[in-house]
Amino acid sequence: MSTISPSHVHYVPVREDWLARRSEAALEPGLPIVDPHHHLWDRPGWRYLLPELLADTNQGHNITATVFVQCRAMHRAEGPEEFRPVGETGFVNGIAAMSASGGYGETKVAAGIVGHVNLMIGARAREVLEAHVQAGGGRFRGIRHISAWDPDPVIMNPAYQPPRDMLHRREFREGFAQLAPLGLSFDAWFYHPQIPDLTALARAFPETRIVLDHVGGPLGIHGYAGRRDEVFADWKAGMTELATCPNVHVKLGGLGMRINGMGFEEQPDPPSSDTLAEAWRPWIDTTIGLFGARRCMFESNFPVDKGSYGYGVFWNACKKLAAGTSTEEKAALFAGTAARFYRLEGIAG
Repeated sequence: MSTISPSHVHYVPVREDWLARRSEAALEPGLPIVDPHHHLWDRPGWRYLLPELLADTNQGHNITATVFVQCRAMHRAEGPEEFRPVGETGFVNGIAAMSASGGYGETKVAAGIVGHVNLMIGARAREVLEAHVQAGGGRFRGIRHISAWDPDPVIMNPAYQPPRDMLHRREFREGFAQLAPLGLSFDAWFYHPQIPDLTALARAFPETRIVLDHVGGPLGIHGYAGRRDEVFADWKAGMTELATCPNVHVKLGGLGMRINGMGFEEQPDPPSSDTLAEAWRPWIDTTIGLFGARRCMFESNFPVDKGSYGYGVFWNACKKLAAGTSTEEKAALFAGTAARFYRLEGIAG
């Protein structure tokens, strides 16, 4: 069992003994999968480094490659504040190099790296982006600058306190403008009422490739609890408009967090893949219908979502959700879209 430190109470604790109560054989074990969203960290009471990741990816599914996404891991302890997140890229590139040696299996861990740059520093962000590119050893693909905001402080992650209108601010957009000239992408993470903010940003920068994390962050706790139909309607309206932006892709996952209010972690036993697929189908089917398979990619969001279900069970649920898609669509959803978006050369997809 992992004991989460007070600074990470926003996350559901991982209980290995609880997860062990549910085991499923992998469906379609030969299907290539690129997991485009996971983290690596070493926090008080919670270590998730290469051994822990491989224990999850080696559960019968064909995980050919992964993409690391920023999580405040191993920032530099010294130097200018805006350059400190470059330490995370260097740290992950080291793990990626270990994986690339072949000594840890065939999965290419962190074949793509998404770091963090504070875009609120405006045009000066270019220097920091260039430092990430240098530290990434050819693997750096873009950044994430979290903009998740809600008036309810309980819903807010204490580690991130962005201003409410960050995506609209002049200085943020000056920083955002530095991405496309360097061929870099942007991971967007916020809550579902903020989807229109991303639509405005995507329209202002049509040449910048954007991926929306975690199906747009539908909320289901506190003031949003018991309002699932209303939340879904608001979310769908926002996603319908966002889908008109051809530069925007979507990650299908991240629905195991406490903020979604699905309550998997509150059950006596971990959920089965059938339970997950049933709970997620409205969100996943709607998103694929709006954006198409070539702009959607399944993601694990591990270890954050590991508090709610196991890695192998998660991918079984995704395969059940994709059961009605064509062979080409399925290949895109599980590997092709992620490999293209993150420019993972030599990766099946």
